[in-house]
Amino acid sequence: MSEKRNRWLINVVLIVATVGLLGVTMIPLLTSAINSSDAQSKASPNPSQSASADGRKGELEVQAKGYEAVLQKEPDNQVALRGLLDARRQLNDPKGMVEPLERLSRLNPGMTEYAVLLAQVKQYNGDREGAAQTYREVLRDKPGDLLSLQGLADLLVKQERPEAAIGLLQDTLRQAPAANKNQAGSVDITAIQVLLGKVFATQKRYDEALNVFNQAMQTNPNDFQPVLYKAQVLKEQGRDDQAKPFFDKAASLAPAQFKDQINKFAAAPPSSAPNSSAPSDAPNASTTTPATGDFSAPATPNAQPESSPAPAN
Repeated sequence: MSEKRNRWLINVVLIVATVGLLGVTMIPLLTSAINSSDAQSKASPNPSQSASADGRKGELEVQAKGYEAVLQKEPDNQVALRGLLDARRQLNDPKGMVEPLERLSRLNPGMTEYAVLLAQVKQYNGDREGAAQTYREVLRDKPGDLLSLQGLADLLVKQERPEAAIGLLQDTLRQAPAANKNQAGSVDITAIQVLLGKVFATQKRYDEALNVFNQAMQTNPNDFQPVLYKAQVLKEQGRDDQAKPFFDKAASLAPAQFKDQINKFAAAPPSSAPNSSAPSDAPNASTTTPATGDFSAPATPNAQPESSPAPAN
């Protein structure tokens, strides 16, 4: 039952992983669902499609009311909370997602995915301070939580506070040895170094980015991520000849399913203005794999959402 619930949760929050690349690359959580809904609403449906869409909306509204009725009697019924969350997501109601997410996050403190999605929803609704507070609450108890570090760093960059994002990650790295001594493996140093390098890269502070990626390569010589990001930075600087051997090395270190994508990165033209890999809070945010200049990378195999059953009734 727990495994079934977790598979469903992965599909709901649309998180692509929590380890490896997952540690440093997060696909937009809420916007992907809204993006799909917006695309459907902007199309020119024929009458039968309109009727079908209206019928589906009516079904979802009935489902949502049913879950709400259950929650009036059982406020902590997690099946109903997850059902209400999914119904409101499909109804393109991000404001309505806040309350069930707050309850689910409180009831499942060990499942930080709920808190991360809650922060994403708050950010989409314009409550950036609330989003930042949600991330910080997770990090207070789990200072090495990669999804929250990614989300908060991205949010700070979007607020034009890159120094705060850099400071957050540098402080986490300074405290990592002590944290890992208390709980082995609680802070993934390589992943956070890569995330820090990416923030430097988005600010075009390329020398500092390269220095951090070099440190990450020394920390974990078998991790292809810092090698790939170093190659990307060199390419952005127009140093294609120097970038090529690092793209080749990244491809040789990476699992087979990433090699073609890394080769595409190597062949892509450099971006004139690299963007933050922050999840966008615009409804038309792209959820496809970014181009080279975005300093992002493909997701790990652990990140692939499984086909899951519909929420239990």
